[in-house]
Amino acid sequence: MSTNTTTNPAVTNTRPITVTSGSIVGIAVLGLATFFAITTELMPVGLLGTMSADLGVSESTMGIVVTVYAAAVALLALPLTSLTARLPRKTVLVATLVGYTVSNVMIALAPSFAVVCAGRVVGGIAHALFFSVASAYATRIVPPRLAGRAIAFVYSGSSLGFVLGVPIATWVAQSIGWRPAVGAVAVAAAALAVVALLFLPSVSGAASPHIGSPKAWARTGLLSVVIADLLLFAGHYIVYTYIGPYAIDAGLDAGMVSGALLVLGGTGVVGLWLAGMFVDRAPRQTLIVSVAVMAAAFAVLPFVHGSLLGTMIVAGVWMAANGTTGTLFMAAAIRTGGVSPDIAGALINGASNIGIAGGAAIGGQALSIVGLQFMPFAGAAVLVGSLGVVIAARRGFPVHTHAQEHLSTSSIEAITSSLAVVTTSVPVVSRAIQTLTGSIAVVTGSVPTRRRAPGSH
Repeated sequence: MSTNTTTNPAVTNTRPITVTSGSIVGIAVLGLATFFAITTELMPVGLLGTMSADLGVSESTMGIVVTVYAAAVALLALPLTSLTARLPRKTVLVATLVGYTVSNVMIALAPSFAVVCAGRVVGGIAHALFFSVASAYATRIVPPRLAGRAIAFVYSGSSLGFVLGVPIATWVAQSIGWRPAVGAVAVAAAALAVVALLFLPSVSGAASPHIGSPKAWARTGLLSVVIADLLLFAGHYIVYTYIGPYAIDAGLDAGMVSGALLVLGGTGVVGLWLAGMFVDRAPRQTLIVSVAVMAAAFAVLPFVHGSLLGTMIVAGVWMAANGTTGTLFMAAAIRTGGVSPDIAGALINGASNIGIAGGAAIGGQALSIVGLQFMPFAGAAVLVGSLGVVIAARRGFPVHTHAQEHLSTSSIEAITSSLAVVTTSVPVVSRAIQTLTGSIAVVTGSVPTRRRAPGSH
């Protein structure tokens, strides 16, 4: 059966007509897998300081590990998804988890910066396939009417990995060091690959994925969704890449960074819950508000930088708004109907990583030019661009929701259930999850701060 059911919903004869125990387990595995995928992707954001010191390179050079990963995803997401479309979905998904494992093992044991970069390229290749496959996989193992809820479930794992993994990993990296922390993620990814092999329902590949063309993407509004997503990630990562140093420069004690990030992560979960409430009722309006709030928060941050409380409040608002965007953009891309769900996932995946690489690069330049305090202004400017695209693109972000019942993602029960599954799984795999953007607090020790420690730059 083909995966291009976006433009032909009737092609669902091989899907289950009721929810089975296999479907439930499969969706849970996919949700947990997205958690580890985000862990592997974002880990270096918080480990740059300790990794650069250990490997004998500057922090600016170490930042290349973020860029090479994102570049691999951006370049390979669409071609790899297309080339592997005919392969059994379980085989491809398990292969991506093995790829994450190999990537983390290479990095944990890396004797040099070059080997770390090579490991990141391996992870980027796995990531290029993972999210494209995972979103389509979710729609294939549940009844058509629950396909959208399955996507929300899976992507809640991604969102929770982003908003909760950072503080957990910060604490672990501070406690055991960056190499053991990365190694723990490798072990967890390997274990999850075995779980996926044993428990994921089998899904056949597509006879011919529906890729469309740039003209078709523009006509359906998909291109606008991709561009707005790219700009959103770029603006966000201009500041997020340096969130630890920024908080310390605002007056936070370095030892309190992990606790502060845990609070901010909690606000991101609130945003995820809000996305589940409004992604069907008012997706356009919700996304406009979310991006506008993020831009406004960035514009306000420099003015409250002298107050730690003010900085934390504004940062909490920013993270809550950002927590809504992942679900909203993915739902918008699939609902345009321009391509198959897996191809839509590949396009959003690639755009997001171009944004990550670009945002990190712009953030580094802004840091050297205007310093930490005023760096959020650059992020605000890019977010205004994303907001403009969302407002102008009524095809990609229609005023009235698309009448596609099989893509409904509005069930609060589905969202909260997915939150529960992922959060309750954290204790079981905590030693591995605890590395997600790792020691963002550690990186702060080598960035200019108001509270200068001996030996800081």
